[in-house]
Amino acid sequence: DAPLEAAVGGAFFGIYLNSGQVCQAGSRLLVARSIKDQFVAQLVAMGGALKMGNPLDPTTTMGPIINESQLRKIEGYLDTGKREAQLLCGGARATEGDLARGLFVQPTIFDGVSNSATIAREEIFGPVLSVLAFDDLDEALRTANDTMYGLAAAVWTRDLNTAFKAARGLRAGTVWVNAYHGTGLQGMPYGGYKQSGLGRELGSAGLEEYLETKSVQIKLF
Repeated sequence: DAPLEAAVGGAFFGIYLNSGQVCQAGSRLLVARSIKDQFVAQLVAMGGALKMGNPLDPTTTMGPIINESQLRKIEGYLDTGKREAQLLCGGARATEGDLARGLFVQPTIFDGVSNSATIAREEIFGPVLSVLAFDDLDEALRTANDTMYGLAAAVWTRDLNTAFKAARGLRAGTVWVNAYHGTGLQGMPYGGYKQSGLGRELGSAGLEEYLETKSVQIKLF
């Protein structure tokens, strides 16, 4: 029930920041089935408007992949995704003009993705988005939590009751509401659940990483 443009923009930023090479990239997108087609159409249009190129060029909106081995890994996931789901856009290395001299991957969106699919369960670390549909919040939470990872998640809604239910139910170290990659608040503890992250950074929880805990037990006579 959030404004559609805001949710689309947040989801887009969540996956394509740094060409998806972010540990907390929003690579799985769960969308209410009733608005999925409209939502995805706007995402595809935004992807087509991205300008890949030299990150030092102020007109560039998406840069390259960090190295060739990571490019090859992403290409392998693209091939897998084409077998597992419906490719809506991208799906290949970008080789037009000067891009051929660099390591660029087209912004990619797969639709109709099963949560059991490889592209939904493994960390791709590239500009590849998997779209899954849900019918109600409980289903969305079950799907979101059905993963070995739990670093970050986000939910878009106007309803604070929905926001709090999602925040409580999501098994992730960070949950943003109506934003992705932060809301401007600094110093919040950062870390993951399950197989994501090691301990916590920032906040009082981060300071505890530098402390030792001692248990002293005394039996009185």
